[in-house]
Amino acid sequence: MQCPDHVLTVLRRHPDLARLAAGSFDFDLDRAEHVEAVRLASGAPLEAVAGDDTGGTYFACAGGAVLYASSEGQAGLIGTSMDEALEILFGLPGWHDYTDLDLQADDDVLEELFTRTEDEIRSSYGPELDADRSRLLSELGLRQLPRREILRRLQKSLLRTEPEFLLLNADEGCAYELLDRLRRPPLWQAVLAQGRADLVRMRADHSCWDEIATDPIRRAAVLRAAQYDRQSGDLQLLRKLLQHEARSGATEELRLVAVLVALHGKTEDYLLLQALREANADVHFLLGGFPGSSRALSQWAADFDSSNYGQDPDDEDDFTWAALARRQGMNELARSALIRMLDNTGPRDAILLGALARELEALGDLGQATRARRLYASLQEDTGMRGTALADLASLQRRSGKVEAAWQSLQKAVTVLDGPPPPPPTDQLALDFGLPQPLCPTTTWRDLGLGLRITEEHFLITQAAVPLGLHEVAQEAFKTGKAMLDSLPHPTESLRQAAGAAEVLAVPR
Repeated sequence: MQCPDHVLTVLRRHPDLARLAAGSFDFDLDRAEHVEAVRLASGAPLEAVAGDDTGGTYFACAGGAVLYASSEGQAGLIGTSMDEALEILFGLPGWHDYTDLDLQADDDVLEELFTRTEDEIRSSYGPELDADRSRLLSELGLRQLPRREILRRLQKSLLRTEPEFLLLNADEGCAYELLDRLRRPPLWQAVLAQGRADLVRMRADHSCWDEIATDPIRRAAVLRAAQYDRQSGDLQLLRKLLQHEARSGATEELRLVAVLVALHGKTEDYLLLQALREANADVHFLLGGFPGSSRALSQWAADFDSSNYGQDPDDEDDFTWAALARRQGMNELARSALIRMLDNTGPRDAILLGALARELEALGDLGQATRARRLYASLQEDTGMRGTALADLASLQRRSGKVEAAWQSLQKAVTVLDGPPPPPPTDQLALDFGLPQPLCPTTTWRDLGLGLRITEEHFLITQAAVPLGLHEVAQEAFKTGKAMLDSLPHPTESLRQAAGAAEVLAVPR
């Protein structure tokens, strides 16, 4: 991305001004190279334009915003434009120490702090600080704002860092920590906003019920809003939502609305929920512990509510809100939350890692999904689960263009699933009389659906490898896949077609 910003152009054309910016304000155009490769999680372009003597870097983002990244893995948005960022840098030298200052502090307290910092700069490396600032602001056409106002603008920008400007290590995919410790609204507030608005509409106007209830995404948000804003007059509204959610099968939203309806303890609702359970085995399992009579309905719901839901959105796991954000199209909000969760996972978080991999894949972020799936696979002790996870990892790597890594993961999956060779038979009677050993046919993973899927992955890797010039990978994957195909008891026609397509590419004519 080429940054056409006017103030940068002026600084680049006037070395004397650039020296002033670098000397007194530590904004050095000659240091425009970060300590490591980075990228924005959103994929938006990013250009390093300057640095400071601590190894930190100033980046220009698409749209003009300026992001600062420290050499110690912290990042934050410091201005909505280069003009604003430089007004902050020149107006508040030493701004790094002000990111968490209380804007409600007395003027005298703030001014004393600002003055002390500037005095230290004057005495150490910027004796002409005031004159340098005046000249830079004048010749760059920037404003000299009150320092409290500059501080307010800085903190307002910092609060906008996520989700749009989340910075990642380009190689590992881990996120930089925030540059500040300012309080931010919880994730659920943004995610529930539409659901809350729709709930208010539904309470006021029955004519909009079908419009909202038939939309699965709006319905899910309304149900969450109703969970945290319960009113006794909502029963008919909840029944309408239940009616439509039941058509989607055994969803988490169905269980939630079933509990909200059941809390009212009505016999007709007991009969309805009982009928749903009897009609669908998955729903029967979903509504576990369902009472044997309508008299116990409200108590069952209250117990379920207490253990699984509750009335405080702060008690809900952020994964729920990230998933709902993704469904609502708030992709960057979902992405930043999921990446933060992924960065904080540990060796006991295998179940969460699997869920994160699925959610990131649904979001379309195959790189982060691959990272989650790799960690998930490494934590599996059961050979079947580990082999399946490695096969899933291979699929993600292939689709994200990492074909060689995909081939390695797929080979590991087969090795893990096959396990060590079985011990020789020990039928002593047969050994004593020289009789043939009895046959003990067993079903292996190759005879099941997993065998079909892994065989197909060989052919998909073959097709992905050829355009990249990875002919050795393509030929090995095809050869192994063809041998697996020939040994399958019931290969499908689509699998044979995949083999044919792969053979055209892999086998020289």
